[in-house]
Amino acid sequence: MKSKTCLLIFSLLACFATAAPALAQNDGRIHLPPAVQQGPDTGTIPVKSADQVDRERSAKMQELRQEAIRRDTEKLFQLSVELKDYVDKSSNNVLSLDMIKKAETIEKLAHSVKDKMKASR
Repeated sequence: MKSKTCLLIFSLLACFATAAPALAQNDGRIHLPPAVQQGPDTGTIPVKSADQVDRERSAKMQELRQEAIRRDTEKLFQLSVELKDYVDKSSNNVLSLDMIKKAETIEKLAHSVKDKMKASR
């Protein structure tokens, strides 16, 4: 049993002795896959300041708000044309429920556009 243990220890020492020169040549660097670089040539990571991030966020919000104003204004125009056509076709004494609902929708949309325009100043 002792001879097997000694043989095992001797084998491990022999493996380590052959691997030690390869480890010594490593010069402290970790071997990485070719796609990953290591060392001073890797460059720097761009960092944005909080003010820069806030300005970019504000600009993006302004852009989205303007797009919503354009979209809502187009919808407002379409609803107004539909309401005008409906009023032109109806008789003088008739106010339909559909016409009243369309007018209420126009009113709500107009207020929404107004609020968005105030917020964009």
